[in-house]
Amino acid sequence: MKAVLCESFGPAENLTLADIEAPQLLPGHVIVEIRACALNFPDVLMIEGKYQSLPPFPFTPGGEFAGVVSEVADDVQNWQVGDEVFGACGHGAMAEHICVPAKSLRAKPQSMGFAQASGISTTYGTSYYALKQRANLQAGETLLVLGAAGGVGLAAVELGKAMGARVIAAASSPEKLQIAQQAGADDLIDYSDGELKEKVKALTEGKGADVIYDPVGGPMFDQCMRCINWGGRVLIVGFVGGDIPKVPTNLILLKSCQVVGVFYGAFSGRFPAENQQNFVEIIDMFNSGNLKALVGGEYALDDYVNALNCLSQRRAVGKIVVNI
Repeated sequence: MKAVLCESFGPAENLTLADIEAPQLLPGHVIVEIRACALNFPDVLMIEGKYQSLPPFPFTPGGEFAGVVSEVADDVQNWQVGDEVFGACGHGAMAEHICVPAKSLRAKPQSMGFAQASGISTTYGTSYYALKQRANLQAGETLLVLGAAGGVGLAAVELGKAMGARVIAAASSPEKLQIAQQAGADDLIDYSDGELKEKVKALTEGKGADVIYDPVGGPMFDQCMRCINWGGRVLIVGFVGGDIPKVPTNLILLKSCQVVGVFYGAFSGRFPAENQQNFVEIIDMFNSGNLKALVGGEYALDDYVNALNCLSQRRAVGKIVVNI
């Protein structure tokens, strides 16, 4: 089968598209014929050797997928050949087939295409965990979302609106803000000029946001700490801005706020029942029309370099999907 291989750390140009042996079926597993692989920023970090957990060489990037079950182990009861499924796998999805634990799969809603379904496991899983379990976001609160047109950011905008919050979307261009507005954002902030704090305070009568969702990091984080409301929660989701910021602990004291880590991979592994319930609620929100799961770019498998560079260069709007 064809698969993208990472044999040394570096940029996407270092990867190769190779013919490798198809995966062998294991007990408790199924083999999925992948139709679409959705990319996330951790895929870029992984091939560059910068992610917190790295598989041994050679490995195939791609952490989430949608496809059709092609083989089922004898001890698996809940899936059959031909079932349309989606799921997350950490790595390995930029390939024609993958062998995954049966319990890691979910049924693809009939209302979704494969490209759309491939991109909901990580982004909506991460953002709902962040807003529900970590921030305890309440209806009527003000939610500020940085990177609001990217994968997790756009999911946070939609979920925040579905949870009854006032959503302020912040992004680096008018084009990205238009996407966030179409997703339901109430207010928009362009921070391409490096200014965020005063713009947030102007929209909140000087109070600041109750919850800040930050997948960007870098210099924007310090401004987040200066525009969080008393008793607010700043969610640390990622660092697509490059630099990992230092936390000004004096501001945590003065604002009686919380700086809260969001590590979705650990949560889903430690609390599978809670994660499963989250996805029941997420799918309900999709079926009710509150979530759209925008696919912003689709690439062929042999165009994997451009797909990954779209993320690494921060050009992505919505989900970037590689069709297999």
